[in-house]
Amino acid sequence: MKYASTRTGVEAGAVETVFQGLAPDGGLYVPLMSGEESAGFSKDCATLAGAEREVLARLFGDFPQSVREEAVSRLISRFPDGDPIPLVDADGFKILELFHGRTGAFKDVALSMLPVFMRHSAGGRRVLVLTATSGDTGSAAMQGFAGVDGTEVAVFFPNVGTSRVQRLQMTTPADANVHAIAIKGNFDDAQAAVKRIFADKAIAAEAAAHGVTLSSANSINTGRLVPQIGYYAMAAARIGGEFDVVVPSGNFGNILAAYYAKRLGAPVRRFVVASNVNDVLARFVKTGVYDPGERFTVTNSPSMDIRRSSNVERLLWLLNDGDCTEVARLMADLAEKGRYELRDAAKAKLFADFEGGVATPEETEAEMRRMREACGYVLDPHTAVAVHVARALGYPKGGVPCVIAATATPYKFPETCRRAFGADILDNPPPSFRELETLPVVQNKVVEVPAIDAAVKELF
Repeated sequence: MKYASTRTGVEAGAVETVFQGLAPDGGLYVPLMSGEESAGFSKDCATLAGAEREVLARLFGDFPQSVREEAVSRLISRFPDGDPIPLVDADGFKILELFHGRTGAFKDVALSMLPVFMRHSAGGRRVLVLTATSGDTGSAAMQGFAGVDGTEVAVFFPNVGTSRVQRLQMTTPADANVHAIAIKGNFDDAQAAVKRIFADKAIAAEAAAHGVTLSSANSINTGRLVPQIGYYAMAAARIGGEFDVVVPSGNFGNILAAYYAKRLGAPVRRFVVASNVNDVLARFVKTGVYDPGERFTVTNSPSMDIRRSSNVERLLWLLNDGDCTEVARLMADLAEKGRYELRDAAKAKLFADFEGGVATPEETEAEMRRMREACGYVLDPHTAVAVHVARALGYPKGGVPCVIAATATPYKFPETCRRAFGADILDNPPPSFRELETLPVVQNKVVEVPAIDAAVKELF
């Protein structure tokens, strides 16, 4: 399988895309699918391991089968036995529980596998993995790469805005090769700095002089995107017919994985982008205009507190039939004008597959209460955003099942749960959450946004 950059079409194999993270022209790598890959999924995909094997064979065939199998085995070993990702019926919805990994977020799926792919692609070279996080990617990356030979991870997260549990998950790991650095800014500031560092040839040369190559664990890396397709393939195999998907969306990687699952043959009818009041994505899929604006709000669904979503660039490439010139124009408009607008043909494709909606913090907590009262199911605030939006848009519709991507466990957000339910109902936390309260904080570095470069260079 060949991959191409969204901006100039420069090609690379799957192995190299994982090692590089970002394409050398600043674009994101997308698979050059011929159509032969869209044959649907076999019954073997009804298990997570089977689904991952099929997706990896189609999109990561450049990796030896032994490497792919090692990645799948590592994933399964880090999730509960039996059914690692349950598909649960709750109040008319099918809840795809993606949060049973070590840090309680959907990021654990791909970040259990990425270290295996990264180690193979590095071929003995030392890699410094830079990661911007709004709360969940950072801890999952630190857990995934902890103790992995030849790799170091630097996670940059907002000093204000994450939940207490999210922060503890990033500030208590003591492994020598993982580093969490708080910034006096938001996720967009961290992501912009990381992407700029990747594109800076002088920094790359300085890193190389120390025997270091920079890469990423964010969803800009194909090693994050491709494994996420697997659980939507699994949902398709279990449902056995058409379904809709609703995803609480921040950086757009999770719902993009669902979109790629459809391109591989999953019978997904509609994709619903669920946003909090940082509603850039919901507005985009409604209007075809991407306009982050100036407003940024810290909410009770912090992993979605994002205004500039990297993975939309991959969708732009798909909507424009692989026209790199058009993608480059749109990204230039975003950089120069602060916004862009799709052409009519691309808008028509977007509107045919996507719709979106918004939940305020108050509506989010009301949905948490409503779901618990209706059927006893406890939602985390991000998943509650998705359920609220789904209800507001009338899902499920026409007898077609509606799959809600449950992206985090409520145990990551005890403060919001106490406020929503008026009591502490989270009385049986997983062991990894119980021990957080007893671990010392060892990651306590805080930097201004302009000092991110210097913080990275200290790790060369």
